[in-house]
Amino acid sequence: MSAFAWVNALGGLLIVTSTMVVLARSVRKSAILYALQSLVLVLLLVSLAFATDSEVLFMWSASAFITKVVLVPSMLLFLQRKLGADSQDLGERLSPFKSITLIALEVLICFAAIQGIDLYTAAEVKPALAISLAHFFIGLTCIVSQRNIVKQIFGYCLMENGSHVTLALLAPQAPELVEIGIATDAIFAVLIMVLMVLRIYKIAKTLDARDLMELRG
Repeated sequence: MSAFAWVNALGGLLIVTSTMVVLARSVRKSAILYALQSLVLVLLLVSLAFATDSEVLFMWSASAFITKVVLVPSMLLFLQRKLGADSQDLGERLSPFKSITLIALEVLICFAAIQGIDLYTAAEVKPALAISLAHFFIGLTCIVSQRNIVKQIFGYCLMENGSHVTLALLAPQAPELVEIGIATDAIFAVLIMVLMVLRIYKIAKTLDARDLMELRG
């Protein structure tokens, strides 16, 4: 099995783990599954590094492990512990069946969209590229389908993971400065969102997005 084949296979596993994150019933389970998905992302980057002989991608995968497998899930688990029982499942706006159907449709649309892409760097990894693009829409699905604003943070995280993989597939020799930016953006974004959720809960005493609609205006 070639390195590029491993990249595409791990891309398929990303979809499975992303769907599990969207469907998870608790914040704790979502955080654990997100850490698992990020580990798959790290393995994908390592496989791509071997396939393209890119030293930058090896460093990229190491920074992704620290930030996405360790730090981001730790912050979300910290938030879950701070909120306690109030962070548990509030139900979904979309049923699991509708969410899975929507995710499958998003993946199919992205597979159709990338057929017109004719780049040398993407020639061997078109399936993984389609999946990485689909993660943007899967993240939106997570945001739209969840009532719990903590769970909606995972939607952003999935979108960010998708952009992470897309850039790695299209520009495996990207300079170190880009790597540093990608390694830190998720940390600061999630940190800001965690602080905002804590502030919202302190003031509104709710994590239900429907209840927060009353704050408009």
